[in-house]
Amino acid sequence: MTATSRKLRSLIVPGLATLVALAILLGLGTWQLQRKAWKEGLIAQIEARAYGEPGTIMPEADWSAWRADQDEFRKVRVTGTFLHGFEAPVYGLLPGERQGAPIQGYYLITPLKLASGAIVMINRGFVPIDLRDPARRPESQPQGEMTITGLVRAPEARNPFTPNDDPARNQWFARDPQAIAAAHKLERVAPFLIDADATPNPGGWPRGGQTPLTLPNNHLQYAVTWFGIALTLIGVFIAFAWRRMKE
Repeated sequence: MTATSRKLRSLIVPGLATLVALAILLGLGTWQLQRKAWKEGLIAQIEARAYGEPGTIMPEADWSAWRADQDEFRKVRVTGTFLHGFEAPVYGLLPGERQGAPIQGYYLITPLKLASGAIVMINRGFVPIDLRDPARRPESQPQGEMTITGLVRAPEARNPFTPNDDPARNQWFARDPQAIAAAHKLERVAPFLIDADATPNPGGWPRGGQTPLTLPNNHLQYAVTWFGIALTLIGVFIAFAWRRMKE
């Protein structure tokens, strides 16, 4: 075996390792570009749907065909009667005054019974932990017919880190209208929620208008970073191979 052949063989393992790392880096960069396109689409949805005069919710007859990409973030107005006995406090965080110091508490999901008898879950807004018990905020549960303005939202997606709900103790960790409805044996429930706007509630709680409408979009920067590291890796391997062949 010649010296050149031995040198080429010595590059096989480093070359394979470089190819694996390069594939990972290019995959991460491509994924960030895909995320960028998704985020831009979401921002466009918000800008097109969340402002202006409120419309009506999708008719109950069409609920089985409801799709988030066609309806989420649309501004709507709905009238009905709250079923406060089925109020579901969903654990969550609210941005605090200082960055990195969020406020722990609950988002109150309450069924709103429409005149037709159908039900739409309303995210009425946020309360801090010490106000979880309705007895500590008796003014927060108005009776009679109410009109709510807000944004249509899809059920909250769960991930591997989302704790399991405990319906028996009324402990919830995801804004899932169907799960909450099933626990209370409610029927004819919309597949979406409505995030109530910032109209003040009696007693000041819960505080609505918590839907984030300004979304960061740094995915292009992240993609450029991954692709830049990939180019650097190629340069490092070329320099390494050149030096090895010249030895």
